[in-house]
Amino acid sequence: MNSKERRERILKKLLVTKEPKKGQELGEEMGVTRQVIVKDIAILRAEGHNIIATPDGYIIASAQPNKVKRIIAVCHNAGQMEDELRTIVKYGATVEDVIVEHPLYGEMRGMLMIKTLKDVESFVERFYKDNAQPLSRLTDGVHMHTVVADSQEVIDNLLKELKEKGMLACD
Repeated sequence: MNSKERRERILKKLLVTKEPKKGQELGEEMGVTRQVIVKDIAILRAEGHNIIATPDGYIIASAQPNKVKRIIAVCHNAGQMEDELRTIVKYGATVEDVIVEHPLYGEMRGMLMIKTLKDVESFVERFYKDNAQPLSRLTDGVHMHTVVADSQEVIDNLLKELKEKGMLACD
């Protein structure tokens, strides 16, 4: 198969799956290296496809009609990260990303797509296993999340709890 056909197969595979697909996995299925898949994904993005790279692999961001999307500003230390994420998803909201405003580089964003308590556990496990540092370390704990929920009431409830925990950046 040529590169155009391979990119079409990658796109079809991402469109029909709900779960993220790792580049290594796609490469094995297509008979190419992960790096070839990374290049293919970059070309597909340049063509206008909304492909997101998450810690669990590539997904296509779908439109979410009738959902409420809000960027929330929070501030806490790395030890409170799990509590923050658990607080958000327990209300049924999705944490799409983490955003920091770096003084030199401007906005830096990491895609998370955390929807469930299992996603939180998996993310936190990888965080500690990889001895990672949160992006918010660059901004003294201040960061933002794009949060998507079924209603404004869900957003209001999770904001109330984050405020009670002293995690909102406006506190």
